[in-house]
Amino acid sequence: MNDPDFNEAKTRQAFIDKALKQAGWGPIIPFRPGIQDDHCAVEEYPTLTGPADYVLFHKGRALACVEGKKVKIGPQNVLQQAKRYARGFSEGLCSFGDYHLPFVYSTNGKIIWFQDLRDPLSLSREIAAFHTPRALMEMLNKNVAAAEERLREHEIDDKYLWPFQIEAIKAIEQAILERRRLMLVAMATGTGKTFTIVNLIYRLMKAGYAKRILFLVDRRALAAQVVTEMASFEAEPGLKFDQCHEVYSQRIRREDLDENMKFNLKILPAEYLTSPSSRDSFVYISTIQRMRINLFGQEGMFSDLSGDQDEDADASKLDIPIHAFDLIIADECHRGYTAQEESKWREVLNHFDGIKIGLTATPAAHTIAFFRKIVYQYDYERAVREGYLVDYDAVAIQSDITLRGVFLQEGEEIGLINTQTGQLSFSILEDQRELPAPTTEIDWTAPDRNRKIVLEIKKYILDQEEQLGHFPKTLIFAQNDISHISHCDLLVQILREEFNRGDDFVQKITGSPSVDRPLQKIREFRNRINPGIVVTVDMLSTGVDVRRIENIVFLRPVKSRILFEQMMGRGTRRCPEIHKTHFTVFDCFNGSLLNFFRKTTGITAEAPAKATKSIREIVQAIADNEDRQYNTGVLSKRLHRISKNITQEGRLTFNYILGCDIAEFARTLHQRLEKEWEQTIKILQSEDFLDICKDYPRPQKPFLRADTAEDYVSSRIIFRTKDGRELGPQDYLQEFERFVRENPRHIEALEILLHRPREFDPKHLKTLREILSTQPDFLDDKFTEKNLRRAYNKELADIISMIRHAVRGDELLNPELRVDRALAKIKSGRSFTEEQEKWLALIRRHLIENLLMEEEDMDSLPIFTREGLSRNKLDKIFNGELRILIQEINEAIAA
Repeated sequence: MNDPDFNEAKTRQAFIDKALKQAGWGPIIPFRPGIQDDHCAVEEYPTLTGPADYVLFHKGRALACVEGKKVKIGPQNVLQQAKRYARGFSEGLCSFGDYHLPFVYSTNGKIIWFQDLRDPLSLSREIAAFHTPRALMEMLNKNVAAAEERLREHEIDDKYLWPFQIEAIKAIEQAILERRRLMLVAMATGTGKTFTIVNLIYRLMKAGYAKRILFLVDRRALAAQVVTEMASFEAEPGLKFDQCHEVYSQRIRREDLDENMKFNLKILPAEYLTSPSSRDSFVYISTIQRMRINLFGQEGMFSDLSGDQDEDADASKLDIPIHAFDLIIADECHRGYTAQEESKWREVLNHFDGIKIGLTATPAAHTIAFFRKIVYQYDYERAVREGYLVDYDAVAIQSDITLRGVFLQEGEEIGLINTQTGQLSFSILEDQRELPAPTTEIDWTAPDRNRKIVLEIKKYILDQEEQLGHFPKTLIFAQNDISHISHCDLLVQILREEFNRGDDFVQKITGSPSVDRPLQKIREFRNRINPGIVVTVDMLSTGVDVRRIENIVFLRPVKSRILFEQMMGRGTRRCPEIHKTHFTVFDCFNGSLLNFFRKTTGITAEAPAKATKSIREIVQAIADNEDRQYNTGVLSKRLHRISKNITQEGRLTFNYILGCDIAEFARTLHQRLEKEWEQTIKILQSEDFLDICKDYPRPQKPFLRADTAEDYVSSRIIFRTKDGRELGPQDYLQEFERFVRENPRHIEALEILLHRPREFDPKHLKTLREILSTQPDFLDDKFTEKNLRRAYNKELADIISMIRHAVRGDELLNPELRVDRALAKIKSGRSFTEEQEKWLALIRRHLIENLLMEEEDMDSLPIFTREGLSRNKLDKIFNGELRILIQEINEAIAA
């Protein structure tokens, strides 16, 4: 069946017919003159320019023609023949320029090409399968021009966006408007790629350009990060993104998210994947590993070292059509360190016929080859220059064993570790043996090497702690975490012994089964004092935002430029709460790592034996045109650091010398040297400038003791959350107000009460009470009437009042007052007999307890049956108008 020598007829029968049927275009029938075709693929359909191999009909309408060729012929250029038939098709209901069919395909049974002929500037493209009939109808009915116009007219909300993030959104939207379907966005680690893309997604969804969005990540930790971003992004005033649009995710554990994160996980219904509809509008966040299982099954899955394998145990192969998503975001798309992994990565992206946007901090050759064009780039150097990221100092650690290895003599004792069991035995060498440096911690280890490197680093860290007033969080990259010979475990043991601050102070975070809940440990590293030091291999090399990291230690060799930049990126984020101005990199390979990557990455800095060159030396290098571009960048970053750690007096002195603020001078240094070289270099070489750079006045950190502060004691009501937090009444009521304002469209009873009160009846009241008693998910204390009354401090407030107060600020009424007002309204202008007044008093008692009533209550509730009443008897007392009376009372109460 895979014979490449198949002729066209055999190819069509074996491959093309099958592909068409799989996409829903069956049955495949021959052309029949005079017959109106409804839903089918018609073979050899005559046109004015020759017979088309297939014309695809849906609901009696011809939508596309397909030109088939034998396997040996590449189908790309064959589209021209299909377009000829589209011009010659005489029975089309509409015309699109010269064409009378909107879509065309060409295929050799293995490869399919497609073109949308409605747009004269559209480009043909390869697709993974034929579109389904529903997909073509959706394309046909979509008003792309109107969506594009809305996108152009909708101003970007810059309230929370940095300028370069606005640039990125504009660049991506422009690329989309230019009909690009593949694009790459490269933004340095720490510059908010996810936040930028969430803004973009919201704009595309609001404009109607995209409705079904797939957000692909490669680790569960990143999925949790995207979920968090969407739950915290304010899309509309008072509304988060996930309150404006449905957001679904694969399974995420509670501990994957920050402690204060509202957790309302929604699992995507399978039919959203297998039967996509134009009515659906949602974002689905998934790992690329899970999506590959959904597309192709478990067979051939690439390895997963992130510890997420068990999370995909429930995943299975699904029949997902190529139009399932309009937009696919591939986060950290530089992944794929092996040819096999890259192939699987491409398979997932290639399956879908949507716009694909790749996100990365480190563009790789295979990434650029796939996405073809970087539509926006914001690199580390520019981010530091503009003050959005911090730069770093470098410390080179020299170790003789690291550089030269070990040479053992005959007769020396050597330990032997059984790699299967971990058992240690000893042996005496009977000959000389060399242990080469490149295989340290792979084939052999020297414990004294690790201990003395730790001791050397410890001196720097303790000095930093004294200067900063807090322990600088430190991330150490170890060689491996292999059972029984784990470099991570060895380092953790040494670090705990040398710092002597308890086990919790030093933690290992890897994907190893020996690590309990690694994502929770990452969260603790981010948010808590302990751990102060974390040892990892590469689990924390990407996608983890721990802004407090101030030290990065390389105790493992790195050969990948991508991996190196990702590791460095763990320290580049700003952290104003600890006044972070830079981070320190410890290169335990005598500076060779930093030196190797210095000219090949966006992160460029020297790693000399001493921490840094002086500003005087840097200025002289610039004056001598010695690596001028690089040294100018170094000086710019150094001045930015000074500007963040200087007193007002010092800033004014710099202002006097430079003629502008130091931060502005640092930001424009490159331009000044280009345009005003003589004047700028004169300032840089002046002794006033060099002296103050060396001894600029730094702010003193005061120590405060509040002897006169008085203590005030009070009590407050506490509402408990499932994650152990406590909410006060005001916070609780804010959550209630948010809930009732945001959910009328999802809760019919709430919508009726607020907007159609005349229709509000006891069934709606019951439903509303039931729903409120189960909401919100994150609270143990739900929105029951009892809890709401405690929060409002109104023991008798009724539920209708509390809802209306939350939405409109209406007066809080108790049930008795609400019922009396309603009955007064009913009695106004009417007279009731003494007997009727008696039973109205009974009805009043029932209403105060229940707010609303139904006719059936007369036959079932003790308050009525004890009095010998029934619905029929009471109806006679009220002259056959009981139903009308009850309806009027209910309306008056709900009004």
